[in-house]
Amino acid sequence: MSSSEAHQEHEHPWYLAHHFDNIKVQNYAVRMGMWLFLGTEVLLFAGLFLGYTVYRYFYPQAFEECSQLLSVGMGAFNTVVLIGSSFLVVWAYHSIKHDQVKKCAWLLFLTIVCAGIFLVVKYFEYMHKIHEGQLPGKMYTFEGVTAPGANMYFSIYFLMTGLHALHVIIGATILAVLMVRVMKGKYGSHHNVPIELGGLYWHLVDLVWIFLFPLLYLI
Repeated sequence: MSSSEAHQEHEHPWYLAHHFDNIKVQNYAVRMGMWLFLGTEVLLFAGLFLGYTVYRYFYPQAFEECSQLLSVGMGAFNTVVLIGSSFLVVWAYHSIKHDQVKKCAWLLFLTIVCAGIFLVVKYFEYMHKIHEGQLPGKMYTFEGVTAPGANMYFSIYFLMTGLHALHVIIGATILAVLMVRVMKGKYGSHHNVPIELGGLYWHLVDLVWIFLFPLLYLI
């Protein structure tokens, strides 16, 4: 490679999109785009939290009795798992910034394992609810709580936790793609913004659950 070609590669690396003048402008744009996207996600869950608040006001007895049917132990365990996974993804980002490629890949892998553990625990929790008839709407057949609004509680429970579980799956998929690209040497101290953005999305997943756990399991 000639000196002019090397200079051009330095000025226009492979990860610089053609419609950006330089990498600084691109990084600013993608970060802004991610924060705007996360804002829409917050609005989505905020609407669900508002619905929860309204129905809890109308059916306080049913919500109190139904919340006692949830496994606080499972919910607390999943909370610890997600908080730990957030620590791992931050560690992964710190590692790639210092060109510790293998370490970053392993930390991303462990984060994905945490996501899998969370989903497995949620699966067993869902299966128990289905077996007991603690289901949303007209499918509610559980005889342990007959207060009006019990079926509405489980409608909100499955909607909110199911949507969150979907975000866990999406987040784990994103981290898996990033892990593969890290192993291929695509990222390092010179280029690590995708790891940063993937970590931000994963933090949102963690943050939403930190709100869901007390609202559904504890209050």
